[in-house]
Amino acid sequence: MKLIKMAALAVLSFVLLPATATAAVYGPQLEGFEYPYPVQQFSLNSQQQQLEMAYLDLPAAKPNGKVALLLHGKNFCAATWQGSIEALTTAGYRVIAPDQIGFCKSSKPKQYQFSFQQLAVNTKALLDKLNIKQVTVMGHSMGGMLATRFALLYPKETEQLVLVNPIGLEDWKALGVPYRTVDQWYQRELKTSAAGIKQYQLSTYYAGKWRPEFDRWVEMQAGMYQGQGKEQVAWNSALTAEMIFTQPVLYEFNQLKMPVLLMIGELDNTAIAKDIAPAELKPTLGNYAKLGPATVKAMPNASLVTFADLGHSPHIQDPERFHQQLMKELQAK
Repeated sequence: MKLIKMAALAVLSFVLLPATATAAVYGPQLEGFEYPYPVQQFSLNSQQQQLEMAYLDLPAAKPNGKVALLLHGKNFCAATWQGSIEALTTAGYRVIAPDQIGFCKSSKPKQYQFSFQQLAVNTKALLDKLNIKQVTVMGHSMGGMLATRFALLYPKETEQLVLVNPIGLEDWKALGVPYRTVDQWYQRELKTSAAGIKQYQLSTYYAGKWRPEFDRWVEMQAGMYQGQGKEQVAWNSALTAEMIFTQPVLYEFNQLKMPVLLMIGELDNTAIAKDIAPAELKPTLGNYAKLGPATVKAMPNASLVTFADLGHSPHIQDPERFHQQLMKELQAK
């Protein structure tokens, strides 16, 4: 019996060790990680430096004359829009999905004054280069904050706005969450691991329900923190975390005149720096079941779609149901 147990452990070790040895390792611009579509690069001069902005440009199956601009979240990339790209191009939209400066396959500058205004200006420059005049802007997570800022800066170019579990629906700093310096964020980012990412995604993105296809997005994020250039990845992540915390957009929701569609997985609990919030405050943060209705009331021309059983990434967690509802709402506008 003892020999059988030892043999079983040997087999288990043989199975487990290769997975550890072949953990994903990618470059600082996600070198080595393949996107599902061809990646293009847009060169721009910003803040006295030459930068490269990666983007996807996918044609419609049967063009309806409309363009969808997809803006990713902080822990996401253009690639994570794969399901939405398929749904939108099938429905007739041309789709533009950039990786913002500081993220994914785009440049990670050593020094950059990150602001949602700057990222919106960069994105508008890309649209100008592609000669695109009007867009349906769809933003997820941090991309919802960026999409809001883009719409505020460029209201004529924004035909409609879709916000998918956007963060920034509450002002964490004003509510009493302590400030973290960029250096403190940096030290925290250096500790990023695949295990930590997966645990966070499980509880926040997918409401405790994991599927094997989600592993790809864990590897995508974690891999940049494992290879050469990981310090620069962590530094850019720290800079953008501070940007999110200190640059709320919710106070300007009443200025959004275009149609806004808010799509909310109500089991989301995202709140930046919640881990250092006072104990009495922590349970009240990131309550999307309450934040969704409150946000719609603050906007002049908004509608709300909720998914009671989904988390922070409803378009990934249940793509068929999410996109069916998205298309229904877009066609009704």
